[in-house]
Amino acid sequence: MILRWLPWKYVIRRAAHAHGFLDPLSILGRLGNFAQPSEVTEPVELLRAGLVFHARGLINTRAIQNNLDWVWPYWVERQFNPRDPSFIPRGFSFSHINLSHRNWTAVGVPDCPFLPLVDPTGLVTPFIDGWSLDGWILREDGTRLLPSKLKENKEIHQNLILEPDGFAVETQVKKGDMTLKSRVEVILNDGEPYCIIRYEAKSRKPGWVAVSLRPYNPEGVSFVKSVHFHPGQAIWTINGEPCVRFVEPVESHAVSEYRQGDVLSQLPHPSPNLYQTQCKVEMATAAALFPLDDKGRGVVTVQVKLHKDKETLDRFGKKYKAVPWQKALAETCSLSVPDTRFQNLFDIAVRSLLLHSPGEVFPGPYTYKRFWFRDAAFMLDALLAVNLPDRVRRTLEIFPEKQTVMGYFLSQEGEWDSNGEAIWIINRYCEVTRSSAPEHLLNAVRRGAEWICRKRIRGGKDERVEGLFPAGFSAEHLGPNDFYYWDDFWGVAGLRAAAALFDRDGYAQEAERFRREADDFQQAIDRSIALTQKEGGLGRAVPAAPRRRMDSGAVGSLAASYPLKLYPLADERMLETALYLRKHHSVRGAFFQDMIHSGINAYLTLHIAQVLLRAGDAGHFELVEKVVDLASPTGQWPEAIHPHTLGGCMGDGHHAWASAEWVLMIRSLFLIEEEDSLILCAGIPRKWLDQGSPLRFGPTPTRFGTVTVHVRPEKGRVKVAWEADWKGPQPRIEVRLEGAETAERPAKGIAAVAIDRV
Repeated sequence: MILRWLPWKYVIRRAAHAHGFLDPLSILGRLGNFAQPSEVTEPVELLRAGLVFHARGLINTRAIQNNLDWVWPYWVERQFNPRDPSFIPRGFSFSHINLSHRNWTAVGVPDCPFLPLVDPTGLVTPFIDGWSLDGWILREDGTRLLPSKLKENKEIHQNLILEPDGFAVETQVKKGDMTLKSRVEVILNDGEPYCIIRYEAKSRKPGWVAVSLRPYNPEGVSFVKSVHFHPGQAIWTINGEPCVRFVEPVESHAVSEYRQGDVLSQLPHPSPNLYQTQCKVEMATAAALFPLDDKGRGVVTVQVKLHKDKETLDRFGKKYKAVPWQKALAETCSLSVPDTRFQNLFDIAVRSLLLHSPGEVFPGPYTYKRFWFRDAAFMLDALLAVNLPDRVRRTLEIFPEKQTVMGYFLSQEGEWDSNGEAIWIINRYCEVTRSSAPEHLLNAVRRGAEWICRKRIRGGKDERVEGLFPAGFSAEHLGPNDFYYWDDFWGVAGLRAAAALFDRDGYAQEAERFRREADDFQQAIDRSIALTQKEGGLGRAVPAAPRRRMDSGAVGSLAASYPLKLYPLADERMLETALYLRKHHSVRGAFFQDMIHSGINAYLTLHIAQVLLRAGDAGHFELVEKVVDLASPTGQWPEAIHPHTLGGCMGDGHHAWASAEWVLMIRSLFLIEEEDSLILCAGIPRKWLDQGSPLRFGPTPTRFGTVTVHVRPEKGRVKVAWEADWKGPQPRIEVRLEGAETAERPAKGIAAVAIDRV
């Protein structure tokens, strides 16, 4: 409070002018003019994350460009190479950060928060924000295979191997007659997680496999102050922690501190007994060498203790209890389709969701390894879709812990959509499991719904915003602070969900109160949209917010159709908005988000596809196929994708929200839930049917019961069958297939309908 009485603004302005700087307060004031006035200009969480991000970028600025003779990670080798399409000039760049290849794949086991990362050339980062391990081949004749420096993609092959007891990332790199293959996975040993890296090398000439300790990761520099190799135990102690063990005997070893340069300069014949070093700059490097045999082959196995990751333990506590993959996957929904790309991406997405839900759910293993209600709503809905309600329930149990005394479900300040998302997914869980919310959760819903009611603008003079939520930064990628319809639609959905929850538990009076408030809120939105369309000449399309022209931020307004279904199947406003986005904001056939992301967005492309599918527009499948094409070789999507390099350019490189959207999209191809009906097979493409192979999806919980859909193409006909365990009144079943007449049949246990193909 005392700051109000101090002339601090005058002091800042005076100091700035005295040193020849522009007045920072004047600049900040002008920045605010681009957004609507809001109680939260920028959330502290985002500011903190941004400062940390660019602080590392400043370190990168000092460390990388002055030492380009070092071996740097994949993204640096390309982004700093003037001959590479990924090159980014840096003369006026404030900080040097990964802007063109934010690609990595997490490995792990279910219910364990430790998620090592593997980059596109096999660099392994075992701990969040930590150092990395790299594998090289060094030959006696001086030739080297350094994976991150290979220029052509044909020399690098990476994929994800799915197995009943887990999965692994395999990377194979080739240069001339040298081949290095790495396999990275996480295993449980007596309940403790270990990252296992296995290198297999081949060379026609004598040489060594080198395992090198690198003071960086996919974001940039990560400090290594000390490294000590213990020959008797074959262990590296890094920054005081004994965490890396070599299974095979180490023939020779080298270390280097920053002023000496990269340890590579000492190889392959280092001075003897170079076992440890301390580096004042904290850029120590090290390498352990293993000889190839007389056939030019070598195998090296590295074990890393993950439970030594104190930062992750502090963040997630010691409550985790990792479970084997077979147990975690035992009850999950399965998919069977003739397109192996779709099949593999679905199976991988299910595993991604399991990895990112060890109690809390988080949308990424690195940059986004924290909780947001927005991402959680979609990810938990996807976990329900693949028949994992118990995993959803345990996450919902922690929601009240994240609620303020005023009823605000807080993941970060200024998100007016979070309450609607939290209540919507709680109700979604209860309706598909046919269960009542426990009292503590119902009390949280009550407080959350009342917060929505209080938060709305009342008694304003502007009809376009009367009854809406205040201006905020919303989903962050929609633009400057504004009165976003995305927030409002989620508010309505939250109130309707609260009404359904209280109805289910017999609180008719409260249910009716929230239902009336939801109706009033919806009328306010519809009135605002109508005024905005009329004044802006927008036709039937819905912009991101009142007073806004149509732009890529309008993708947020599609929430009214998907996932919330506040409007009918073929609502003109939603369909016209989706078609506008396809026409004006597509790159490589997928949605390009100009706001913030500045990249192709896989999960928002699927939002558009969901709206088109729900409206009966066959263009949905073209978008789905584009998303398939954008997947990485390991079946992942970064949050946003560079339109030229096709590398990640925003957010996490392994984005679990995108995985969730893939699961939900596949489900919608087979089954769409509406208020009183199920629509089957509306999204299945005719080319799948033409192959003659049977299709299957299920079991997947719905509000009506658990359903499995079977599709069997026959001679000139298609047989659609469904198995269902109805938990209440049987819904109307509508079967829609491309090129076939629509058919309706009552649902009675196991039923089938044969449809003549057109």
